[in-house]
Amino acid sequence: MNSPAQHRPAILAPAGNRAAFLAALAAGADAIYCGLKSMSARMEAKNFSLEELAQLVALAHDRDVKVYVTVNALLKPDELDRVGQMVDVLARQVQPDALIVQDLGVVALARQVGFAGEIHLSTLANVSFPKALGFIARTLPVACVVLPRELSIDEIKAMGKACPKNMELETFLHGALCYGVSGRCYWSSYMGGRSSLRGRCVQPCRRYYRQEGRTARSFSCQDYSVDVLVKILGQVKKVRSWKIEGRKKGPHYVFYTVSGYKLLRDRGQDNQAKRDAMDLLAQSLGREATHYNFLPQRPQRPIDTRRQTASGLFLGKVQGPAKNPWVVVRQPLMPGDVLRVGYEDEAGHAICRVTRNVPKKGRYPLNLGGRKTPRPGAPVFLTDRREKALEKKLVDVEATAPPQPVIAPSTFQATLPRPAGKPHRSIEIRIQRTLSRSSGRGPAGVWLSEATVENIGKSAAGSLWIWLPPVIWPDDEERVAGLLGQSLRQGGRQFVLNAPWQLALFNRPEGLNLWAGPFCNAANALCLETLKDMGLAGSFVSPELGESDILTLCRQSPLPLGIVLSGSWPLCISRTIAEDTRLRVPFDSPRGEQAWVERHGPDYWVYPNWLLDITGKRALLERAGMRMFAHLDEPIPRGVAVKKRPGLWNWEIGLK
Repeated sequence: MNSPAQHRPAILAPAGNRAAFLAALAAGADAIYCGLKSMSARMEAKNFSLEELAQLVALAHDRDVKVYVTVNALLKPDELDRVGQMVDVLARQVQPDALIVQDLGVVALARQVGFAGEIHLSTLANVSFPKALGFIARTLPVACVVLPRELSIDEIKAMGKACPKNMELETFLHGALCYGVSGRCYWSSYMGGRSSLRGRCVQPCRRYYRQEGRTARSFSCQDYSVDVLVKILGQVKKVRSWKIEGRKKGPHYVFYTVSGYKLLRDRGQDNQAKRDAMDLLAQSLGREATHYNFLPQRPQRPIDTRRQTASGLFLGKVQGPAKNPWVVVRQPLMPGDVLRVGYEDEAGHAICRVTRNVPKKGRYPLNLGGRKTPRPGAPVFLTDRREKALEKKLVDVEATAPPQPVIAPSTFQATLPRPAGKPHRSIEIRIQRTLSRSSGRGPAGVWLSEATVENIGKSAAGSLWIWLPPVIWPDDEERVAGLLGQSLRQGGRQFVLNAPWQLALFNRPEGLNLWAGPFCNAANALCLETLKDMGLAGSFVSPELGESDILTLCRQSPLPLGIVLSGSWPLCISRTIAEDTRLRVPFDSPRGEQAWVERHGPDYWVYPNWLLDITGKRALLERAGMRMFAHLDEPIPRGVAVKKRPGLWNWEIGLK
């Protein structure tokens, strides 16, 4: 076993474009993660063609740097052949060191094409409690799990202690924070089909919201930065990679963050090196940073509505007349610097490129060419820069790159499982938060909690469907396992699991009816086949899917299927809340949508004030073979008026 001095985690750098990839190499990153132009959870990054990626992988390997390719989007039923062909080309002609995936269908595709590299489970897969790791190691060919960003160092240590010998962990240490737990945010999708699980999030959490007359960016998080605390993280030997978020960032950010964390890792005991590293991180052009939950004895809220949360280094505010505005800058500027004027969701927002050197406290005219008129007092941010010294480093690295190869297309076709066939009868259940002793005489459902378990009568428990929470944190694993044990002793036999790894909490699953719940985000036949192989008897389909995808899945599925037919579906689930956001009190979006926040267990659930409702499609779905129909009953707080509007979600528009 390595001693603490020998444990040297890899610095894993993001790359959303060629310049950022070269910057990671120039800074001395140990590994780089990047995506292709499709099927990546950062589709707004420029990403890479297969030819360009093959060239850059060869360049990285010449420098003994590993490359991980993200194929971490949710796959729809008709995308398996196309993604399989992409993975086939990656396996045979690009040869990255690992694939980062969230969809279990991609794991199956990697097996089918014979991918020889490692499989890493993305943070979007929501592997959030210790017992999950052993289960994954027994059932999937996974070499590494990317941990949620919400974990404290004590929870990371607990995950490390539970991590099997044939598996390692990766944890984020710097970059943007989402308000919602990864893999548990549907906000963007619910508002118009642009799913965060497919890299197309429009970031509704970054907008202004109004509650009780007060307007603020109540869900917009600061960045995450472990910075000097990495010396504590370095004690967790199972964490082999320190991951920097930022595939939408430029080369300046990548170079400075990689350089800063290399200093902290390699010379963290040297006070001057620590100061130099902190200076590098301060110049990386990110948001103001927080440690979030990293120190459990001193947690920091990642949302402070009194501070700005726009990306980039704040320079000053717009001054002067509307036709000729300027900014007095707090930092020196150089030619080529990129400025963002205002927030991206505000009128007058604009991008401005600096054309000359400007000293600190110098005035720089915001020449927007008459295209935009920024409001007086709007903030100005430095979002990217291309200093000459860095540009030269990139040129020097690129000069050693081999020629781009010619990529031969793949003819791979996915092998699908044998469909299960249509069931003889369907079941309809209502899922509630509370359970009276008279409940459960017919098919009924309830969320697992102390209150509901106490009210499960032994005579009714066998017909009751018990739903597990969508997220289980390390600190909560023992409590949830205890409630499950109590439910089983009372006669509970039917459970809906909202992460496949929750199977790890059942010591003896034989004789139980275990289904994958809607938060498992199952959306294709190969994912469903993997769930079946794990021992699940049925699965709910992803609630994000549109009509054609759901009907296709009904024809292809090797498992009986269920669907959430109506009810209060959460926009997202979070582990945090702003100090001045009140629970069960409605808030309004800039576009007039209304929602509220409720606490369930350790988490905060954000609900819209209109219901998911595809009950009019029930007959069609039953004819297609859907077996289980669920209704999510949530108590509506006083003061929240349920809006009458279509609740079809993506049924008609489809999942983008």
